[in-house]
Amino acid sequence: MTAVPVAGRPVRARRWPLGAAGRLLRLELRRNAMVWMVPVAAALFWFTAYRKSVASPPLWDLRAMTMQGPALLVFVSPVAGAAAWMGSREGRRRITGLVAGTARPRWTRQLATWAATTCWAVVACLGCVAVLYGVTARQAAWGGPLWWPAAVAAASLPALSAFGFAAGTLVPRRFTAPVIAVAAFFALGISTQPIHGSQSYWQISPVVTGPWDIGPSAGVATFYHYLPDLPIAQVMFLAGLTVAVLGALGLPAGSGGQWLRRSAAALTAAGLLAAGTAVTLAGTGRMDAHGMITIPALHDAAADRPIRYHPVCGHAAIPVCLHPAYAGYLPGVAAALEPVLSQVAGLPGAPARISQAAATYHQGPDNSVSTGMAGPRWSGTPAVFHLVLPGQLPGPTMTTSELAAQVRADAGPPIVAAVIGGGPGASPAQQAVMAALMTAAGVPPSAAPAPGAPQPAAVPLPAPVSAAAQRFAALPPAARHSWLVRHLAALRAGRITLAQLP
Repeated sequence: MTAVPVAGRPVRARRWPLGAAGRLLRLELRRNAMVWMVPVAAALFWFTAYRKSVASPPLWDLRAMTMQGPALLVFVSPVAGAAAWMGSREGRRRITGLVAGTARPRWTRQLATWAATTCWAVVACLGCVAVLYGVTARQAAWGGPLWWPAAVAAASLPALSAFGFAAGTLVPRRFTAPVIAVAAFFALGISTQPIHGSQSYWQISPVVTGPWDIGPSAGVATFYHYLPDLPIAQVMFLAGLTVAVLGALGLPAGSGGQWLRRSAAALTAAGLLAAGTAVTLAGTGRMDAHGMITIPALHDAAADRPIRYHPVCGHAAIPVCLHPAYAGYLPGVAAALEPVLSQVAGLPGAPARISQAAATYHQGPDNSVSTGMAGPRWSGTPAVFHLVLPGQLPGPTMTTSELAAQVRADAGPPIVAAVIGGGPGASPAQQAVMAALMTAAGVPPSAAPAPGAPQPAAVPLPAPVSAAAQRFAALPPAARHSWLVRHLAALRAGRITLAQLP
């Protein structure tokens, strides 16, 4: 008996829903113009954003916020230009009718090309940021990376790529890519010009990291948390624009079927709504006392609490203590204050410690911003003198030696004034002693203010006071200190005359 073979069922090939889309994306990744622009963008990032950031002190907040705007301006032209070139590919090669008969809708093909361009741009940008953050991690003395500036820079690239791709699709010409590259750069660069004050809808621009009138400031996001209010609104705005532009590409009749076009219309409407909401939220933002933008609808009150830290202090008769993020400044600041502190160490009224305090910011008329100190200058028993490191806005960052010299000029007179008892109503003898101590400390003599008051401009001392000050300053340091120990109470009470000064 012969066995009759039984025909089996044909085995169906397993179908992966995203398999074809993945293959199309891999093909676009290999044949994308953005591949050739990655070295150009990386070189521009090193030449502008990287060198500028590493030239600033190794503080996470300063370097991250300094990086965001320049990094975005570096990538805007390569990304927008490459996306426009890829978007105009079918029109330039006159193959629109040829590819119209493929199995995939036109919108699907466009999304694959846009996604490939965006992937190369985002990978290049994040790689550059990773190098900068890696260098900062080895140099910084305190804190950790700020991810929101990097997130805003990365979220800007899909939006730039979408705009460039849409322009290339609508105007498929050879000159579209260079024109779009230049136009996108200037549009993003001048987007900050209409900003006036801390409340402006234009703060939604992704090159803005905080109050535009402050500029880079080391004190922001150090004593208090970095506020993500503005970055959240910016990412929301960029995501909405990206979705709206990509959705608009699916609206023409040749983009696909009716269901696909309805989906594209829904995406366009949702993207425009999200972008409009983000702009409205940015317009409600204001600069808080810590130099960051606060948006009430997005603000978390827990972020207003100061960050706990253990200060780093020098070892001297009067210790100088700074925030651990400023540990690199401690030797220079302590050396700058040592000539002043050595004049008053051990005297009644001398501070037991010099401690760094947080700076406060206040928006003034127009674009002016004033800075101050959070809390009183003197506090506690024994007394602690609080100082704010000099602000560095909006100009270039000070060197350590320049900052230390400024600290001595700002903190020296009020410290000596508190010990000697000087102020607006100081006696001639008190003025002479204060001028002598300031001269011995290397600080130009001036009429020192009362404790907690701002330092006035230097004024010439009367001739008798100046002569007594020179005579007292000429004494050996030990002799000056010994005389102050014996006569400080009488000097503070105003019972010492110029003739009684040695």
